Amino acid sequence: MSKRVLITAGGSGIGRAMAEAFHAAGARVCVVDVDARALASCPAAWQREPLDVTDEPAIAALFARLRSSWGGLDVLCANAGIAGPTALIEDIEVEAWRRCLAINLEGAFLFAKHATPPMKAQRSGAMILTSSTAGLFGYPNRAPYSASKWAVNGLMKTLAMELGPHGIRANSICPGAVEGPRMEAVLAKEAAIKGTTRDAIYAGYAGGTSMRSFVKAEDIAAMALFLASDAARLVSGQIIAVDGHTENPDPKV
Repeated sequence: MSKRVLITAGGSGIGRAMAEAFHAAGARVCVVDVDARALASCPAAWQREPLDVTDEPAIAALFARLRSSWGGLDVLCANAGIAGPTALIEDIEVEAWRRCLAINLEGAFLFAKHATPPMKAQRSGAMILTSSTAGLFGYPNRAPYSASKWAVNGLMKTLAMELGPHGIRANSICPGAVEGPRMEAVLAKEAAIKGTTRDAIYAGYAGGTSMRSFVKAEDIAAMALFLASDAARLVSGQIIAVDGHTENPDPKV
């Protein structure tokens, strides 16, 4: 795969798994992350950019550098996101709400905005937005996160319609509960809210899927690799869950 790939939040988690998968497939990889330590741990073969995904001037400067060094962009993985507060709606501070939407939604918008001109110029490209199964269901105690991920899917649908005539595809991946530190924090907070244990919440999430399992970051990366490939040349405007089939988004404990 001789593609030029830009991945936001590529220093760890799902983004890191995506970067590793694309690099292994032969792509040129640029990872963006606000976490300098995570970037420093990435392979030297990757282009590494410390950047806040809500900083539009910095994003514009990054794309100017990529135009100079790469001459274009084939794949955007708009993956950056935060969990936001895990709390009852009446306990959520408006600033926490705004920050969650700024990173999860505005970040995706800004990178799609700046990826569009080079992709239009070459009349090809793939935009892959990381959404969530929280963008398919309402999730108790996760109002900002769920709202942001529904909006990400709406943004993706619009991108697919608007950019399709220019040869640019757009799709969303909706991970389910992904093994890792972020989900562990959510499990702990939900356990505190419900007065139960982390293990009970974990079992509730896993039991709410038909495959009775959490997913791994590598599962999401494999889907991104497919959506960026020529095998998916007519796959656009799709919301694709990688979640073991979520039957019930409210874990029963």
